[in-house]
Amino acid sequence: MTLDTKEAIAEAAARLLTEKNVKKLTVKDIVEECSITRQAFYYHFEDIPELFRWVMEKQMEKLLREASPEDPQQGLRKFFLMAIKASPYIRRGMQSNYRDELEQILTQYAYHFFEQVIESQNLYRGRTRSEVKLILRYHSQAIMGILREWTDDDTENLDEIVKLVYRLMTEGISPLD
Repeated sequence: MTLDTKEAIAEAAARLLTEKNVKKLTVKDIVEECSITRQAFYYHFEDIPELFRWVMEKQMEKLLREASPEDPQQGLRKFFLMAIKASPYIRRGMQSNYRDELEQILTQYAYHFFEQVIESQNLYRGRTRSEVKLILRYHSQAIMGILREWTDDDTENLDEIVKLVYRLMTEGISPLD
């Protein structure tokens, strides 16, 4: 029952953000939407940012299960698809009073995803840990920038974007090419 309740809470928050266009998401709104007590909410989550973290964690776990270490480009494609699918929820969340927390969570998961790709492909082995961390931060922030400005045309050209981003990560692209 615990997982079901957590999922019900997450679905209620998503409904409030996407369908009801709530700007200031509160625990009161969520518990009323899913017909539970405040105590039930706080039993499962410390606060709303923890709820966001839990939702993103579940999505990331699913992505990492589905992503093949042998085909990191396909994993990157799935990462983008997950972000596109979650974009209405994320966009509304970014317009809410939890924008900073949600952006930090998304950036952390992008960082974690790229870290997995780097490890599975044994990339940057000649680099120091400090250099790899900077590279990971760079790619995470770049992806967040791309996702912030995502358009329907980008969705149509997803495969080309994935190839280009993967190439930037693994080979780099010279401005003279």
